[in-house]
Amino acid sequence: MSNHAGRVAIVTGSSRGIGFRIAQRLVMEGWQVCLTGRGKDSLEQAVESLGAAGRAMGVAGKADDSQHQESTARSVLDAYGSIDLLVNNAGINPVYGPLMTVDLVASRKTFEVNILSGLRWTQLAHEYWMAEHGGCIINVASITGLTAANNIGVYGVSKAALIAMTRQLGHELGPRVRVNAVAPGVIKTDFSKALYEENEENVISSYPLGRLGVPDDVAGAVLFLASEDASWITGQTIVLDGGLTLGGLL
Repeated sequence: MSNHAGRVAIVTGSSRGIGFRIAQRLVMEGWQVCLTGRGKDSLEQAVESLGAAGRAMGVAGKADDSQHQESTARSVLDAYGSIDLLVNNAGINPVYGPLMTVDLVASRKTFEVNILSGLRWTQLAHEYWMAEHGGCIINVASITGLTAANNIGVYGVSKAALIAMTRQLGHELGPRVRVNAVAPGVIKTDFSKALYEENEENVISSYPLGRLGVPDDVAGAVLFLASEDASWITGQTIVLDGGLTLGGLL
């Protein structure tokens, strides 16, 4: 814990699921953490449940809203004095079906949240703190950004863009700032229930390691990438999929 005491993180989309577990693990390791999420009440409950008085705060708002992004960054600096880590976890998947039939308005919104908002959060963290002091960016992508998948193509393309952005920012922001990503398979959260809840045993059968992922699988990798043990890693994407993509097409 002493290695991380006083260090400050922003985790977007963290009132539940993967984002909440990342925030929780960071707090357990001594970080001061700002959680974000759309719902004020659920966010307040998430912050309270961390039981870390003075080391956790929440700022409610939409991940792709520019005023929310700016006010969050300023609030974190005012409260904690730095932004050492940004985890771009917020993401949506409102579009289902083949690319030839998807709604373009919903598709644009997917890209606004899944890729462009992450870029803006990164710009702010860099401008306000990391350009001068250094830091770490971790993007939560998906294995759908690495290969084709049925009916979630828009989501996959947005995550492929996030993986490409991770490489580009790793190239541009070194040596002061490291930028990496994680690419999970199906993680057992409310966000991904539609992918497994009616057919879990059959879904699991495709995974060489014999189970679906849980939020802790992602949080552990994020903590590693944020640590000094990963100090010579940048621009990379760690695949967290229980071996699923070893077989190719999803």
